[in-house]
Amino acid sequence: MTLEQILEHRRAVRKYDKDKELDTEKVKECIRLATLAPTSSNMQLWEAYHVTDPDKLRLMAEACLGQGSARSCKQMVVFVTRQDKWKAHAKAVLEANIAEIQRNSPEDRKAHRIDLQKKYYAKLMPLSYKRCFGLLGLVRKIVAQTVGLFRAIPRQVTEADMRTVVHKSCALAVQTFMLSMSEQGYDTCPLEGFDSLRVKRALGLPQDCGINMVITCGVRTEGGVRGERYRLPFDEFYHQV
Repeated sequence: MTLEQILEHRRAVRKYDKDKELDTEKVKECIRLATLAPTSSNMQLWEAYHVTDPDKLRLMAEACLGQGSARSCKQMVVFVTRQDKWKAHAKAVLEANIAEIQRNSPEDRKAHRIDLQKKYYAKLMPLSYKRCFGLLGLVRKIVAQTVGLFRAIPRQVTEADMRTVVHKSCALAVQTFMLSMSEQGYDTCPLEGFDSLRVKRALGLPQDCGINMVITCGVRTEGGVRGERYRLPFDEFYHQV
């Protein structure tokens, strides 16, 4: 399908055909494609839990408030944020970037570019992602507001702001996954209605991870899509400046 056809095909499906199975490997490949989505500073602070076990699916349906989409789906994918892994990811990305610079940068630029990468991932990332009951975020906010009196500077630096950054990055991966599923001819539905504590218990997730989205997966059946798609007029979204 073309991109336009993929976008037109993707709908939030509320009821799936219980007789049509999904190819688990194809769903897994769609999750792999989701890893190609951009993330802030390439930190990739998210994970996907691919739920295929019938018992787990039943637990997840209960955690999702018994919604029809959750009760009839063949598989689920739960996307979670892992802000707690910032240190390991920053180290891995720094090492990869240094290796890339060593392979591809001109000799006279290597040292400078490596130094910039070290400052960014070994110094700025710790300043951005460290948490301490909101106190570090408050300090970062005060510094940003003060420096901002004299020059442009990112101001979304509190601990709550950084959680938002991580969730935004994860959401990009989720959308990439759903479009990949549409390209396969599969259907999905992103659920907001769920008990996050029960989801974590059902999947054995760490308590400090964030549930970004629960995605039900299957093949739509008659009545699975609720009516025609409605969108507000384009002029209410589009602003040329």
